[in-house]
Amino acid sequence: MHAILVGDDGKLHWSVVPDPQPKDDEVLLEIHAAALNRADLLQRAGQYPPPDGWPEWFGLEAAGVIKAMGPKVKAEGKWRVGDEVCALLGGGGYAEYVAVPSGMLMPIPRGLNMIEAASLPEVFGAACLFLCYDGNLQKGETLLMQAGASGLASAVIPVAKAYGARVITTVVSEEQAEAIAYLKANMVVNTSRQKLADVLKAELEAGRGVDIAVDCLGDAPVGECLPYMNVGGRWIMIATLAGDFANIDLRSMYVRRTQLIGTTLRSRTPEQKADILGRMVQEIWPMLENGSIRPAIYKVLPIQEAEEAQALMASGKHVGKIVLKVR
Repeated sequence: MHAILVGDDGKLHWSVVPDPQPKDDEVLLEIHAAALNRADLLQRAGQYPPPDGWPEWFGLEAAGVIKAMGPKVKAEGKWRVGDEVCALLGGGGYAEYVAVPSGMLMPIPRGLNMIEAASLPEVFGAACLFLCYDGNLQKGETLLMQAGASGLASAVIPVAKAYGARVITTVVSEEQAEAIAYLKANMVVNTSRQKLADVLKAELEAGRGVDIAVDCLGDAPVGECLPYMNVGGRWIMIATLAGDFANIDLRSMYVRRTQLIGTTLRSRTPEQKADILGRMVQEIWPMLENGSIRPAIYKVLPIQEAEEAQALMASGKHVGKIVLKVR
C-alpha cells in the first residue's frame, strides 16, 4: 500500500510501505479520508512521536470502510466487514489502510460524508476530554478557548455552548473574527489589539470570570492570565505553540485554588480513549445528526498533496479542518 513519508529531501511523499496486518482485536480500515492536526506538525518536528505499535507516518483521525477484522472483533459482533466508520488513531492516517483496535472505532453520524467524518474523532474526542473529563465543565460556567480559528476550536466552542457554557475565544485579526462568527462565541478577543490578561481581569471584576481555559498556545500570557480566573478555575494546557515558558504567581494559584492541567488525548490508554469515544457517540453524535453542531471543513486536498496541506496548517491561515482525500 501507499502512505505519506518524509523523504530524504525533507518533503512529504506518497510512498510504498508494507500492508498493515490487523491483530486479533483490530480491524483493517480502508481509508477514504484523513484529517490534519497540529500534532502532525509537532510529530514532523520530532516533538510528538506516535505511541508504541502505531505507524511512523502521520494521521490521528480517519474515516473509511472496514475490509477485514481479527477473530476477537468478529466474535464480539459489534462491527461487520463493509461498515463505514471513523477512527481515532495513534498514527497512520495518511495512508491507504490502517490497522485499528476496535475500541477506537465509531459509526459515522447519520447525514455526514467521509470527509466530514474524518474530521471528527480527534477534535471532538479532544473536546470531550478537555471539557468533560479534565475540565468538568458545568452549565453556566465560562470557557476561554484560545486560537478560535483552529480546527480544535471549531469543535470545542459549539460543544461547550451545547453544554450550556458561556464562551470567550481569541483571534489575531479581524478577518479571523469574521470567519469564526458562525461559531457564535459570546466574546471574541483580538489579541493583536487587546491584551488577554486585561480582558480577563475586566471580566472577573464584572462577575464574569473564566472557569475553564483550553490553551494550545502557552507562553507568557498563561502566567499573566491565571490570577484573573474564577476561584477554582482550571487552565488546561494541551500544546505550547507560542512558547514553552511562563512566569507564574504560585501564591495566587493556591489562594484561588487554580488548577494548571497538562493533558493530551494521544497519550491516553486505549481503555481511556474507548471510554471517551463511547461518551462522544452517546452525547455528541446526536448533536451532529440533528444539525445543532457541524464539523467545520476549511479545505480538502488529495492525499498526494499532504506537503501543501501541512504548509497550509503551519501558516495559520485556515479556519476549521484541513482534510486529505484518499479515495
